[in-house]
Amino acid sequence: MGYEAGYSPGSDMAASTRAQGVRGARTPRSRRHMLPYVLVLPIILYELVLIVYPIFQGFLGSFQNIQLASTRPVEWVGFDNYVRMFSDPSFWKVVQVTLIFTVLVIVVAIGAGLVTALLFNRPFRGRSGARSMMMLPWAFPEVPVAMIFIWILSPQFGVVNLLVRWIPGVDQNPQWLQVPALALGWMVLITAWKVFPFYSLVILAALQSVPQEIYEAGKVDGADSWQLFRRITVPSISTTLELLTVLASIFSFKQFTILYLMTGGGPSGWTETIVIRIYNTAFRFYDYSYAAALGVAGFIISLMFVIVFIFLQVRRARENA
Repeated sequence: MGYEAGYSPGSDMAASTRAQGVRGARTPRSRRHMLPYVLVLPIILYELVLIVYPIFQGFLGSFQNIQLASTRPVEWVGFDNYVRMFSDPSFWKVVQVTLIFTVLVIVVAIGAGLVTALLFNRPFRGRSGARSMMMLPWAFPEVPVAMIFIWILSPQFGVVNLLVRWIPGVDQNPQWLQVPALALGWMVLITAWKVFPFYSLVILAALQSVPQEIYEAGKVDGADSWQLFRRITVPSISTTLELLTVLASIFSFKQFTILYLMTGGGPSGWTETIVIRIYNTAFRFYDYSYAAALGVAGFIISLMFVIVFIFLQVRRARENA
């Protein structure tokens, strides 16, 4: 039997072999494509079970009347808990204290982080050791920090009072945690002291990524140190500062341990943030439904910080496009 021109008997076998090779190559490649999804699956399950589901349950519980000791079914009350919350004057005071505390912690913590990052960005002897020492507050657990500062601020034998008594005109030990303004100020300072090393380390990494040629060009043009900082340093790390502002706002907004152990929300509610109010409402007064409504309000307030950050990032991306 003859063959047509240009036809080879082995061409079919070669084509079949190539097809099998392609099919064999597709299987490992498809597995490699599925590997990222398999690796991220435990994280997604963790988020759904331990974060998303409790948020959904809290949101649902804010529309109910939950009585744990009662055998009656859960009663659906609609917006009654929210009406009670918005008509409660103490709720607005808690929101005010929370916002004041959050803003002050952001300013102090990021300000201290920026100053220390600028110092550690300059070469000097012992910089590595000093940087390690600076990170100690971030490494300390919050419970020992609260206990240590309770001893430091003690009106009877606190170290701070020994130093203050050296000031002319001060003949009595100040009650640091009993005066509203002083208590709030100390809570801000202690919280900022605890977290500023992390912000300093992040800002330092951002500063080290700025090309030195830009600073050299600015010096050639006659710019002084302040102009270099305002025109080069700040714009170069502005994205990092915005991100740290969001992180600092979320961290200070949910701060609980230091506030609860040192003041418990006092004196006169001047250090009672919304997180402290939620805890007291749920686990001291056992009003779980109202605590759920407070939790939803706190969630919305913290979500606003994230929305502002996303808006700034979108606007910056449009400007750079």
